[in-house]
Amino acid sequence: MAEITIRPLAATDREAWTPLWHGYLTFYKATLPPEIDAITFGRLTGGQEPMGGFLAFEGDKALGMVNWVIHRTTWSEKPICYLQDLFTVPESRGTGVGRKLIGAVNQMARAKNCYRVYWQTHESNLQGQALYDKVADKSGFIVYRQPLG
Repeated sequence: MAEITIRPLAATDREAWTPLWHGYLTFYKATLPPEIDAITFGRLTGGQEPMGGFLAFEGDKALGMVNWVIHRTTWSEKPICYLQDLFTVPESRGTGVGRKLIGAVNQMARAKNCYRVYWQTHESNLQGQALYDKVADKSGFIVYRQPLG
């Protein structure tokens, strides 16, 4: 595998980001209307929201993406970073791409003086968990959700 480069997601990256985003949604058996794709990409790249992302490339080929959100927390005066979406193309899994994307988020969060970075994954994502167990601690918390509409 050639050198992997990680760079911040930019407004000109819609063509590279969209297939990765759709791959992520497919992995989790989710679908969203096209207007949500556009809103999400705009939020990640518009500079008006405390959100952003990174893309991983091998040459011109996009191999992975990560999206993050910074928000306040009751546990610290510092903000906290939620690593919301992480996806790598199947052929790049286990090659270090995911680790590099997580590292980019950690570096950005440190630069923004965040308290910590956290994320969640589905219990069925065993390959992802194999990486996450090496780079982070499990919180022990269980996530509950209540749809509001």
